[in-house]
Amino acid sequence: MATAVCPGSFDPVTYGHIDIIKRAAKIFDKVIVAVLVNMEKKPWFTLEERTDLLRKVTADIPNVEIAGFDGLLVDFAAKHDASVIVKGLRAVSDFEYEFQMALTNSKLNHRIETMFLTTSAENMYLSSSIVKQVGLLGGDISPFVPECVRDEILIRINQRSKLK
Repeated sequence: MATAVCPGSFDPVTYGHIDIIKRAAKIFDKVIVAVLVNMEKKPWFTLEERTDLLRKVTADIPNVEIAGFDGLLVDFAAKHDASVIVKGLRAVSDFEYEFQMALTNSKLNHRIETMFLTTSAENMYLSSSIVKQVGLLGGDISPFVPECVRDEILIRINQRSKLK
């Protein structure tokens, strides 16, 4: 059974993320969406909130599991018997960073391959950061995220505005 890990911070999950997850689920028997704790980012949502949102938006994909993790991605993949890490690419700048990470992961565990999936054209510009910025500025984020995610973002924006 071929298992892949699709990692990310997913803060929040967007239609771009969902596209990559769905496409990976067509290729592999099992896809584990690994929600990471990124020490370089200050997330809007807790790890539990992000995993819950991902469970909601992937509930219709039977071979997808959601799990949170902290630590090395290759260790997580090995622990879950995954042979492939699937990464989505939006632009050349993504490739430079992801290529470096793929080489590092290969050095750490040569049995785990990295596969790159290019995002669909309609999601090339989309990132979690852009979604949050548009939302903070009062723009309509419904084209970028599922309704349940949009609602949680709007709640978070309202909480942030009350703190000011």
